Amino acid sequence: MRALRQLLPCLRGHWLPILIAPLLMTGEVVLDLLQPRFVQHIIDQGIGQSDLATVTHTAFFMLAAAVGGLVCGGGCGFFAVRAGLGFGASLRRSVFHKVQSLSFADLDRLETGPLITRLTSDVNQVQDMAVMLLRGMVRTPLLLVGSIVMAVLTSPRLSLLFLVIIPILVTALVIISRKTFPLYRQVQQGLDDVNTVLQENLAGSRVVKAFARAGHESERFARVNHTLVRRTVEAIRTGARLQPFMMLTLNVGIVAVLWAGAHRVRTGDLQVGEIVAFINYLMHALMSLAFFSFMVVQMSRAHASVRRIAEILEARPSLKPASASPSRALPPRVEGRVAFENVSFSYAGEGGNPVLKNISFTAGPGQTVAILGATGSGKSTLAHLIPRFYDATEGRVTLDGVDVRNIPEADLHRHVGIALQEPVLFGSTVGENIAFARPDAPPELVADAARTAQADTFISHMPEGYATAVGQRGVTLSGGQKQRLGIARALLPRPAVLILDDSTSAVDLRTESLIRDALSAQDFCQTRIIIAQRISTVVDADRILVLDEGQLVAAGTHATLLETSPVYREIYQSQIEKGATPHEGE
Repeated sequence: MRALRQLLPCLRGHWLPILIAPLLMTGEVVLDLLQPRFVQHIIDQGIGQSDLATVTHTAFFMLAAAVGGLVCGGGCGFFAVRAGLGFGASLRRSVFHKVQSLSFADLDRLETGPLITRLTSDVNQVQDMAVMLLRGMVRTPLLLVGSIVMAVLTSPRLSLLFLVIIPILVTALVIISRKTFPLYRQVQQGLDDVNTVLQENLAGSRVVKAFARAGHESERFARVNHTLVRRTVEAIRTGARLQPFMMLTLNVGIVAVLWAGAHRVRTGDLQVGEIVAFINYLMHALMSLAFFSFMVVQMSRAHASVRRIAEILEARPSLKPASASPSRALPPRVEGRVAFENVSFSYAGEGGNPVLKNISFTAGPGQTVAILGATGSGKSTLAHLIPRFYDATEGRVTLDGVDVRNIPEADLHRHVGIALQEPVLFGSTVGENIAFARPDAPPELVADAARTAQADTFISHMPEGYATAVGQRGVTLSGGQKQRLGIARALLPRPAVLILDDSTSAVDLRTESLIRDALSAQDFCQTRIIIAQRISTVVDADRILVLDEGQLVAAGTHATLLETSPVYREIYQSQIEKGATPHEGE
């Protein structure tokens, strides 16, 4: 029930169809319950008395009731589907917004495949359940209770049969539902595995082909797909066991009614029409239970989906919202002074091992501070603490003297721009990707940012220039081109702090030099923090910080560090001996 309560807010805005659908279903059930009475009247009063007028009049009422039931049922179906689709859309939107609100630390705990399953398959399961409930939650109990009441009015003694049949069927329903719920949860987990393998192979198709691993990946997919099929078959087979049992019970009940009814007709206690009506009510009651059994099986699967969706909706972001206190707000004009004060950081699930240890430094307004170190030394982690992708485990990070934890997210990201080593491009145009942070930016600003990032040179040769579609994840572009677009996107809002997280690693040395010159020539003050592994990227920085195993082991200019830092000197010499940094693809 707790999981279900998480989904109830998504019903807001859909109350009208939710209320209309059950009312129309009530009308359909009432008209359906009248039909056996009409049949009884035709047999006993019309055919039995050879009264053609009674047969004609009653048949007319039967037809009218059938048409009325058809209209009510169709209307109920329309409003149920409308409410279900609206609920599904609201639920999908809520889950998406929740995922968007999670921090990097939260998303690190979730895989892409399971998230896709929850946004698609799980939401569809819950949506279908909502449609089914709007029809079934009214029809099933009303038809069951109404059929029993009408059967009792028709023949109280024959109605004792319900005291035997219904407890047997309810017991079977409880047993089956307890078995199907965990099975359908396993089915949804199997879907997670299938989606994870699909997502990995679609994103890494070039790697798979380059290393001739298509056969291995096909076998891997076949395994998870086979597991999904096996779990699905097992769940369906378990639920399907109820259906033959229902039909057997129904047929046994009909035989019992015919046997007992024939005896009572012979003694004159019942008429043939009453037996026919009673059998109809018995079938109505048992078929409503059969539909309820179908609902139970489907709800078992949907309940598993409800739990999985609720896990996301219940998730509390690990980053606490910033304080709204005016005393902790940024000054009207942000200068871009970044300070680390005894900062340590550990990733969740790393056993508490610190990735960064007691880092302290200051990057003054307008300075270029470079961070250099071997792979795994914590360079990118350090940079990600500034825009608050993660929170420091110890110490604090400040922007213009204000702890970043006290700066509202929108304000912080407006003043801190970041270009990642592997920029994510969306399936829109070049211009729209550059203007992602400012969709209303005029074309002149977009072009200016592209020129600074040295992206205008290849954009101008594209068929439609800035209106050229880049394809999903920028599949039509090289690594260097994507990195330059990522830099242009970070530059466009003119942030006070610009972080280049190894964002020129796929760019040739000449283009990288042009980018550095263009950044230095900007007409506004900007603090730049450059993460790099190549000496050529950081040699002109005002200050270079050298990280080694998460610790700040040296700081200074290029010339100073060559004399004083063995770690820096070792990196420098290793790259010089290799003939500088290798050029990578354009």
